[in-house]
Amino acid sequence: MKRLVGLGLAAAVLLGGFAYVHFVQPGWWARLWHPLPYEAIVLGHAANYDLDPALLAAVIYQESRFRPRARSNSGALGLMQLMPKTAQGIADHTGGTRFQLSDLYDPEINVRYGAWYLRHLLNKYGNERLALAAYNAGQQNVDHWQASGEGIAFPETRAYVDQVERLKRLYRRIYPVLRTGTKPS
Repeated sequence: MKRLVGLGLAAAVLLGGFAYVHFVQPGWWARLWHPLPYEAIVLGHAANYDLDPALLAAVIYQESRFRPRARSNSGALGLMQLMPKTAQGIADHTGGTRFQLSDLYDPEINVRYGAWYLRHLLNKYGNERLALAAYNAGQQNVDHWQASGEGIAFPETRAYVDQVERLKRLYRRIYPVLRTGTKPS
């Protein structure tokens, strides 16, 4: 009986410790759950397209969990989950002449295209939340919502925007390099 009580107490302490660490999310714990692979690619393209590197990391995490071979049911591909037609348009606009669908599985190309597209949306809407809504739901939907004064009409898109904003704050907190965009010396 004492052994069962002891095991129960030990399990409760471990569970309580896990719950506490998960709730408080110290940096080491948060980095376990929110990695930053492709750091150099993220920093490079964030700098090149004048993006907040924490925002770029947050979009990648939300879209693919940093899995370069991710593919959605709708056909979006790679780290930033770009639709092939969108990627082809970006390639054409930025001078790419040999775009292939397989390019979207290359982290460097995918993040370059995604960063360009995110910068384009930020410039077009002048508002991070609307740019993120367009990244998720498409420019036509956001244009319609703006014209009708609705705000972000899709609940799933509002949740997406809120989640990316939360992830941006988290990435900025747990990765100091994302606060400035440069590696500490």
